[in-house]
Amino acid sequence: MTTPTRRRSLRTRLLALITTATDQLAAAWRILTRAQQTLLTVLARIRPGRTAQAAIRAASEAFTRAIAAFDRAAMGFVERWAATDLPTAYRAGGAEALTLAGRDPGEWTWTGRHQATITAVSAQYYTDLTNRIRESVRRARAFLRDALAAARGRVDRLHPTRWPGRATLLHDHPLDTVIYAGNTRHPAAAWAHAALSWQTYTTANTGLLRTTADEVGADWIEVRDGPGCGWTSHKDGDEADGSLRTVQDALAHPVAHPHCRRSFLPRPDVISRPDYAFGGPF
Repeated sequence: MTTPTRRRSLRTRLLALITTATDQLAAAWRILTRAQQTLLTVLARIRPGRTAQAAIRAASEAFTRAIAAFDRAAMGFVERWAATDLPTAYRAGGAEALTLAGRDPGEWTWTGRHQATITAVSAQYYTDLTNRIRESVRRARAFLRDALAAARGRVDRLHPTRWPGRATLLHDHPLDTVIYAGNTRHPAAAWAHAALSWQTYTTANTGLLRTTADEVGADWIEVRDGPGCGWTSHKDGDEADGSLRTVQDALAHPVAHPHCRRSFLPRPDVISRPDYAFGGPF
């Protein structure tokens, strides 16, 4: 059995990784949202006249540069995350498995199977984050088109139109949010924390479980989870905490929901569980 200190040590390291990464990704998003606020302020001050169109073009170019800066910062983060941070989380999970089994965590190495596993995990999460960034760039460009069209209509001497106002444009183009399925909007920082937490704990637990199977040689693990948390989802009636599961089953469900803090204890002392089919805690 492990001591609470060792379990907290891994959790502390993962939380530090998540906190730092969330701050970095949120900082990239602020490039975009600050540029949006600045553009709206500049456009609102432009009045009809000979210099109006030049001022609009200058504002457009400045926002376009901000989109590029956001894309560079966000994609730079994702590349470091996939290449460095996720492998760090995976290795930490693997070393924890050895510690929990009474082995020296320094024995852990990148075997071929570990390399293949982290490559697949990193590629999946790289794609997930990249798609969010690409969608945000697309939305930023859509906002720019609408804002410029409104500004040009407002300064058109022959056919002036009413400026829709900052509030309207921000409502129609909330660049400080990430849009989920069903058109639900979530603050970018909150989304970043949830997404990076999910990826970190999934990756670390995958490293722990794969090491449990390969290096520790155990087929079973003991689950520690929040009270009432289900095995496949938070509301699943099959409660996870205190149950005994196969490593293969756990690899399919390393976490159950965003912000999940599920952890595992290798149980090499368990050889078989003929009653496992009935589920529930052991």
